[in-house]
Order: sequence, then C-alpha cells, then structure tokens
Amino acid sequence: MQAEQLKDLVVNALEEVKAQDISVIDVRDRTSVTDFMVLASGTSNRHVKSLADSVVSDAKEEGVRASNVEGGATSDWILVDLGDVVVHVMMPATREFYDLERFWRDAPDLGAAGSE
Repeated sequence: MQAEQLKDLVVNALEEVKAQDISVIDVRDRTSVTDFMVLASGTSNRHVKSLADSVVSDAKEEGVRASNVEGGATSDWILVDLGDVVVHVMMPATREFYDLERFWRDAPDLGAAGSE
C-alpha cells in the first residue's frame, strides 16, 4: 500500500470512531523516518485506545501490520507506527502540552482530509 493510501486509511479509521482535531502533516521532505504524521485527540483514555485499535484493525485488514504500538489502555498518548505513517492519538491536554505540531510547523499541514 502506498503512503498516500495508508494516510487516507488512517484518517478514515479515526473519523469512523469520532476522533477529534485530526491533523495530517507531510514530513517526506523533512525526515526519512516516515512520510506522514497523523495526530488526533480522544475524549477519554478509553476513546484514545479505541481510536488506536481502529487504526491497527483497519490497517491489518488491508495487509499492513503495525510495526510498533506504544501506550496502553490507560495511556494519555498512544503511538501507532505503520512505517510510512506514524499515528499519535492523545488526550487534548497531553497533545497541547507536547505540541508535536510545533516541530513540524514549516512542513505542509494537510488537514484532516489530507489535501493542501
């Protein structure tokens, strides 16, 4: 699966489970680690876990295995590494505190739908 398709799959998986404030950042020209970073917020620890589980499940259905998932059922932040797409699902306060978007401010922010 191409990076663009995987990014769209991730955004759809997050939208299906009512993620809040989805942000897609294109980092292809900034790092060799991944192509896209997707950030989303959940309303509770359980919701954060459900969002991450949805991403992993939908990716698995398409034959993409998450190489690493960090965080657990009671976490404020769960990271899902899908290779070409890295997904950060956080509680709003955690997201605001770490402000990952600030590291990539000069990278194109593709918004929730993934279009500039």
